[in-house]
Amino acid sequence: MTTRPTKASLRQTPPKAETTPPTGTATRPTGEPHVTLAVIIGAHGITGEVRLKVFADDLSDYRSFNDGALTLKSARDGSNGVIARFAEITDRNAAEALRGTELTVPRSALPPLEEGEYYHADIIGLSAIASDGEELGQVALIENFGAGDVLEIERPDGRRFMVPMNAQAVPEWDQDRLIVERAFIA
Repeated sequence: MTTRPTKASLRQTPPKAETTPPTGTATRPTGEPHVTLAVIIGAHGITGEVRLKVFADDLSDYRSFNDGALTLKSARDGSNGVIARFAEITDRNAAEALRGTELTVPRSALPPLEEGEYYHADIIGLSAIASDGEELGQVALIENFGAGDVLEIERPDGRRFMVPMNAQAVPEWDQDRLIVERAFIA
């Protein structure tokens, strides 16, 4: 099972806003899960542009974030993250007020995957079960140190262990759980 570069959030919960965002930017209806593609990390200039920490390969396919509360007009690379302009943000004060705001899209807005591919957002939170049936806990985090994704699984007692996300260690997974080979369990 191979994976292509992550297209969704690497983090389940990005940093919380230091200030309260305007109404409509931080709330979302229950139902379809949303995936965080970026977080606003600060203002850029005086015209309302913001700096983004991006968790996706590319934001160019997305224009509407946070259920339509923010509309992306443009984005470009900057020295400290991506510099973006949103239609609803017109000055530096408004941009600063949104620091820490997550930019989300519905899960259904993400491109379809090939067999054996996955989005981090689909794996985080899954139940982990050993190949012999023992309940191990839940996937808490996914890291990538350069050689491929590594799952961090949290046991019910709070202890964690890591498992490589490859066919030998995780021979199968679906939307409800993933199976971890006993030899890879710490």
